[in-house]
Amino acid sequence: MPKKVREVSKALLSKGFREEKRDHRYYLFYYDGKKSSVYTKISHSETEISNSLCSAMARQMRLLGRSQFDEFVDCSLSEEAYAALLIEGKHLQPTPAGKKARQD
Repeated sequence: MPKKVREVSKALLSKGFREEKRDHRYYLFYYDGKKSSVYTKISHSETEISNSLCSAMARQMRLLGRSQFDEFVDCSLSEEAYAALLIEGKHLQPTPAGKKARQD
């Protein structure tokens, strides 16, 4: 089922992504106060994201498929759980033990 851009954008921004406006709206994932290599993008003119674009965004976000993307957007996948998936997939380095993650 297609997703509303507003809904996806809100989920991204509430779970560690920050928006940069370029030729598209780029969403970059920040972890421990640092920009990671994980990103996704949405066209400025979009109001709804098709099923195929949701799947492409899931790949960009290093998720294991459309169902995880839906969980991310529907808030059943938290920011902490998402970061843990990225660490498990070796897309992020874990925060050293005893060091608290910074908020910028």
